[in-house]
This record gives sequence, structure tokens and C-alpha cells, in this order.
Amino acid sequence: MPKKSAAKRKKNQPRKTRPTLRQRLWSLGWRLGLIMLVLLAGWTVYLDAVVTSRFEGRRFEVPSRVYARPLELYDGAAISASALRQDLELAGYRSGDGSRPGTWQQNGSRFLISTRGFGFADGDEPRRRLSLTVSGGRVTGYRVLEGDNSPIIRLEPAEIGGIYPAHGEDRVLISLEDAPPLFEEALLTTEDRSYYDHFGIAPLSIGRAMMANIKAGRVVQGGSTLTQQLAKNLYLSRDQTLIRKGNEALMALLLEWHYDKRDILETYLNEVYLGQTGSRSINGFGLASQFYFRKRFQNLELHESALLVGMVKGPSYYDPRRNPERALARRNLVIDLLEEDGVVEPAVADKARSAPLDVAARPSWSENRYPAFIDLVRRHLARDYRQEDLQSNGLRIFTTLHPAIQEQAEKVTSQTLDQFDQGSSNTRLEAAMVVTSRDSGEVLALVGGRDAGFAGFNRALDARRPIGSLVKPFVYLTALSRPDRYTLITPVKDVGLALEFENGQRWEPGNFDHKQRGEVPLHQALSRSWNLPTVRVGLDVGVPAVIATLQDFGVTSDINPYPSMLLGSVTMEPVAVAQAYQGLATSGFNTPLRTIRDVTDANGEALSRYKLEVNQVADPAAVHLVQYAMQEVMREGTGRSAYRTISENLGLAGKTGTTDDGRDSWFAGFSGDLLAVTWVGRDDNGPTSLTGATGALPIWTRFMATIPQHSFSPVVPDGVQYHWVNSEKGVLTDEHCENARLIPFIVGSEPQGFEGCDGDFSRRLRGWFEGLFQ
Repeated sequence: MPKKSAAKRKKNQPRKTRPTLRQRLWSLGWRLGLIMLVLLAGWTVYLDAVVTSRFEGRRFEVPSRVYARPLELYDGAAISASALRQDLELAGYRSGDGSRPGTWQQNGSRFLISTRGFGFADGDEPRRRLSLTVSGGRVTGYRVLEGDNSPIIRLEPAEIGGIYPAHGEDRVLISLEDAPPLFEEALLTTEDRSYYDHFGIAPLSIGRAMMANIKAGRVVQGGSTLTQQLAKNLYLSRDQTLIRKGNEALMALLLEWHYDKRDILETYLNEVYLGQTGSRSINGFGLASQFYFRKRFQNLELHESALLVGMVKGPSYYDPRRNPERALARRNLVIDLLEEDGVVEPAVADKARSAPLDVAARPSWSENRYPAFIDLVRRHLARDYRQEDLQSNGLRIFTTLHPAIQEQAEKVTSQTLDQFDQGSSNTRLEAAMVVTSRDSGEVLALVGGRDAGFAGFNRALDARRPIGSLVKPFVYLTALSRPDRYTLITPVKDVGLALEFENGQRWEPGNFDHKQRGEVPLHQALSRSWNLPTVRVGLDVGVPAVIATLQDFGVTSDINPYPSMLLGSVTMEPVAVAQAYQGLATSGFNTPLRTIRDVTDANGEALSRYKLEVNQVADPAAVHLVQYAMQEVMREGTGRSAYRTISENLGLAGKTGTTDDGRDSWFAGFSGDLLAVTWVGRDDNGPTSLTGATGALPIWTRFMATIPQHSFSPVVPDGVQYHWVNSEKGVLTDEHCENARLIPFIVGSEPQGFEGCDGDFSRRLRGWFEGLFQ
């Protein structure tokens, strides 16, 4: 009975029906949808982490900006009209009516200049409008026409380069509060009208774009909001794919979910791509306003704002320098949109449309404009700052570079070398130049080679070459520091000598002209650069003593203690020579060369001030005597050819230097304002047909002739007195006697003997008469 009941129940149980195809597809779709939803949720969580971590912790890497010294204008400032124009152009000023900020006008020798104002480390320099006249290499008639009166004004310094992060992006950070009038309206009207109403994406815009993309079979149109553009710039590649667009939309939603609209918009202003220069990208409106207009973002006018906004759509396509017609049409379209929306009155729109593009002829910066100088700045900065801080903290570095002097140094170096090359069989010559302020040691210009824009081997800093006769002033300084044994008229032997060393080697120096003159006065031996007297004096005072003198004057390179160093076997770089000669130019006060005046953070707060350092390393009285002989070099000695080009009214002091076979041609000299060191030679250290007087000196001379400056007129230090002497006989004499020369002596070292003119009345009368006209 139970078995029967079970069979009956089994028979009466309803049969299972197999699911239809539709049911199976629906079930599969539901399961796939659930999986996709889980994956989407997971992907969204991941994107959310990416968005929040990078947005909240975002820290734009802003390069350090390097500025030249500002142009200072005041009554009596030394500058020529051409140099003033050049300085204004380098600082981004445009020729105009002189009434609008950043413009200047010249009428003959009179200039009208309207400054922009600038934030310096020691305070803001306000906008001003001024009038001045440039005459005879000096500023006269200086007057402030508008703005706060001041006896001296500083113009905005030229930006000469930067220290950039590895990713190649550059920007100047700004805030929404910095935006000029109508800028925000122009941006939103053109790029995202519903910005304050949507939640990150604009569905209608996306729908229109999707239809266009489906028809084309590829992405040909975007419906991106500003938030989507920011998400793309911050997190995504530029690839135009549907997956990338999906990620962009998700990230835009997440950005809007987490952050305030104003915060997102401000980030967009600093991130948007607006151009390229070399390997550097122009990111953000802050940098773009400087790059295209040489203006601060907050100072943009309506037509300038409209141009930058219009360029968002295609910075390359609408580049105003390469495609001015397209840029003008695009700019005017933005102005049209503002007028249609009633944001600006028709009259205002008409004025903006009629304005020129007003783009600066050259960018505010490119790759470092003066790479050799920036190289030295980097090395000086490395003492106090880490490289990563320089690349990313947006520091502002105010340097000592004088743009007009730098430009002249580069121009003269290149042109003179080109002239040397004509008709010469020499391998291509190279050169280097270092120019400093004589009294402060500030490096005003630095040339690393004939191609000054090439950021390669920097000969001014890295070419270690024998200095030849440039060492001689230090040999004689060592001797003249012992006034009981040496004065400028001490007779020294210009007679051959030979030295034999323990290893059997023999050294027999000679003069360049192969002549010997017997006994000659010390000052003449130096001014004529005779080798034999120098060696004898150096051996007398001792090679170690001469080396100690060089080290006191800042020479840090190793010096072999051999007699050959007395004739310049010492190897030094041009910048090291400038450092040593700085002490000669400043009467024995060693002034470390400096390229940096101030360093501030991105907000203008001072971080470092590089103050003038001065250390007395030699007796000013002894240095004064060497300076006298170096002035004689220019008037009567190996540097006298300089006065064929330079006015004889300009007092100069200097020294030539030549090494064997003309492999190195040197000149170092100074005026009352400038010290300049020039080297000419070949990179392969091959011989040339040049001496210091025929190679380096012509470059030095042509450069010094182009710069307005004062004569070198050293103050006579305590303990020095001038006496009329007959230097050949070594006795005191009368002023108008034959061979009379006024020579300085350390008190007590002057000669005791006297020899007059033996009653030569006619010579005395002639001297008295000539004195009436002096």
C-alpha cells in the first residue's frame, strides 16, 4: 500500500517546463548587468580615490623664475638711448604713446615711459609715468608726470629664464580674486554657459555630441563642461576614445560631488593648456597673460581676456603670433557672445573689437635666454637650495644680470670672432667673457662662447686654461708689499737666466720679442709685460709667497709650485680670473662674485638676501702701486691699442696675457664702473696667431667702448704719496725736468737722491705755460 501511494504521488506531480529563450536572455542580461554594476561601482570607488587624493593634495609644480636686475632711472644714470630702448624691449615694453602702462615713446633724446609696477623683494614699485632725456650717455631732466614722486624708479625686470620641473609644464598661480573685469563672464559664456547649474556634465550637450560621433564612427565633437575639461587635464590623456570620455564624465561627477564650484573653476584657471614654447607648455591664464601680453593676469583688458578665452578651443590653431587672422576672428567671436548676452554694452564691444591683438612681439620668456649666466646662477643657488625646491616651489630669483650689457657682450664677442675667422686658416676660434661691477663684484654679463644662446659647454665657467701674463700683477704685488726692497722704480734685470732642476731638466725663459734690455724700472717691466724681470722678481720674493698672494685673492685651483707659474702656467677659468682681478680693482678688498640679489617665494616673501661681502686681503697701498702700473699698461704698454677705439678721456687699467703659440689670448681690465675678463682660443687647445693684445684685447676694447662709464681714478690710500722722479736714474726730480714722471710710493720708500734740471729755464717756462691750460 505505501509503495502504491508513492507511485501515485509521483505520477500526479506537475512536469517542469524549460525556460524560453527570452527568459534565458533576460536572466543572462540581469546577471551581466549586476556584474557590470558591481564593476562600475568598484571602478567609481577607485576613480573617487584618485580624484580626491590628487585634487585635495594637489600642489602644482611651479618653476622658479629668474629675473635680470631692474633698470633704474634717475638724474645722472649712465645709459645711452639705444641701451634704454633695448632695456625697455627686453622688459616687454612696447613703443607707443607712452600713456598706457607698458609703453614708451621717444622724440629725439626725450623719452616718455609708462611703467607697469612690480612686486620686488623689498616692496612694490607702483605704476608711474615719467619723462626724461638721454644725452651724452646720461639721464637728465628726469620727472615723474603721474604717480608717486620718487628720485629713482625701478622698471619691471626682464624675465630671463627659469628652473623648470621635469614634466615640462609651466604656470603662474592665480586665484579667482585676481580675475580682471568680465573675464569669468567671457570664459563661461564661451565654454560653459550652464556651469553653475549642472552637476559636472551637461546631458543635452553630450547627447548632441554622441549623435555626431555615432554618425562619424569616431569622436569628432565634444560636449565637455569646464569640469570635464579639468578632469581630462588633471587625470587623463588627450586620446579621443569613448572609454576616455566615459572616465572623464565620471570624474567630472565626482569632482562636483566633492568640491565647490569656485574651487573647481580656480583650479581650471591654473591648469588649462594655452600654448607651447620649446619644450615648455604654457598652463593657466596667469602665465598665458605674461607670455602673450607681458602683463599680470589682473591687468588684462577686455580684448586681451577675450583672446585668451578664445584660445582655449585650440591654442595652436589660434596662436596669435603664428595665426593672427584666426586669432582676431576668434577673439571677436568671444566679444560678440558677450554682447549678445547683454554682458557688455555695444559701445564697449565695438571698442574691444577694434583694438589690435596687442600681443608682445616676443614672449616674456622662452628657454633660458642667457644660458651661460643661468648656469652660474644655478651653481650659486645650489649652495642654499635643493634642486627639487627650485623646480617646483615657484621661487622668484632676482639676479645681477644687466640685459643691455649682456647683449653688447654677446654681440661684440660674436662679431669680432667672425672678423678673426675671415682670411684665417685657424680652426674655429672660441671666446668667453665675464663682466662685473668693479666695486660690488656683481656679475653683470657672462658669455660662454661665440654662440651665446647655446646651452652647451660654458667656457666662462669650465674652460681651465693657463693664464699667461695675467699672473704678473700678483707677482709684482707680492714684491711691492715689501717696500723696503721694491718700489715702482726699483731697477730689475731684464737679462737671461737658466734654471736646472734635480731631475736634470733645464728651464730657460725668454721675452716674447727675444730681446734683453739690461736693467729696467719695475713699473716698465710690468707695463711692457717682459718675462725675464718677472721671473727674477718672483724668484727673489719666492714662488710660495706669490702662490699665497693668488690664494688670498680667491684663487682656489691647485697651483704647482714651479718657477713656470711666475709666467702663467697657472690654469684658471675666466670667472676665476675675474674673481682674482676683482681684488686688484677694489684696492685689495676681495669681493666674492655674486649673481643673486634676492630670492622670494611665490608670494613675494623674502627668503634670502645675498648681501655684499668684502674682505681685505692685501695692503691697499701696495695694490695702488700695481694699479698705477696697470694704468701704464693701457697708456704706454701692451694695452695701448685700446685707445684707438676708446676715448682717451676714459681712465682704464688692465693686463694682457698670452700663452705659448698663442693657444690662449687673455685680457683683464677695468674702468671706474666695470671689470671685464676676455679669453680667446681654440677648444682643441691648438695654436693660434693671436696674442693677448691682438685677440682678447680687441673684444674687450669694442665692448668697453659701447658702455657709458666713468674713468678709473683710484683714491690714494693712507700711506701713499706721489713724487716726481726720474725712474731711469732712480732719483727725485722737478716736475718739468726731462724724463720726469709722477709715481706713487709707500711713504718712506721714495728715493732720497735729487737731480734737478740744472737751471734749464726754457724747459721750466714751457712747463709753466703748459700748466696754464691743464
